[in-house]
Amino acid sequence: MRKLIGTLVIIITLYSACKPNGPATLPILGNRQPVIKTVNGKTVTDTVYSTIPDFKFVNQYADTITGKSLNGKIYVADFFFTTCPSICPVMHRNMLNVYKEFKADDNFRIISHTIDPKYDTVPVLKKYADKMGISGNTWWLLHGTKDETYQIAKNYLVSVQEKNPQGEYIHDGYFILVDKQKRLRGTYDGTDPAEITKLIADIKTLKAEPDEVVAK
Repeated sequence: MRKLIGTLVIIITLYSACKPNGPATLPILGNRQPVIKTVNGKTVTDTVYSTIPDFKFVNQYADTITGKSLNGKIYVADFFFTTCPSICPVMHRNMLNVYKEFKADDNFRIISHTIDPKYDTVPVLKKYADKMGISGNTWWLLHGTKDETYQIAKNYLVSVQEKNPQGEYIHDGYFILVDKQKRLRGTYDGTDPAEITKLIADIKTLKAEPDEVVAK
């Protein structure tokens, strides 16, 4: 999975380097499929990009959150667990910078899926949010079944695993940027402050894009 993410980063870099001068546009990641259709009597080829499927989870306020809750919004997704002793605290300290930058923007969200739903109950997630200084609806900490969470991680191109023989959960430390059409638009190492700076800049770029933008 890390090789896949690395390949995507290389593609993004090459895309940015080769793109002609003009308004900044982020690439669309993930699978794409050509679709042939007829428009005004002419046969044209359109492109259908993979999107995040609908889901149903519960946030730290015990509110039900579905894909519809994110309609028309740009958001960043990640996967964590509250007892993580390694990368999660670093990731979420960095994510606080994103949260503070866009806290007042109702068209932006952060969603963090716990990969340890047995321990990370809704009250535990609320306590974690309070300790982090998270309030309001900009940043949702989401609880769902293990199967639902692990399945949707695949749609974000993120790898998560159950406890290994040492009793540890394993997951990628990436933040995933998703546009209003629920298409993947960027991946960022959540432990790297420089990547967080880039993520914030890319969110602003995405906010400036027309909703109907099609990246090559």
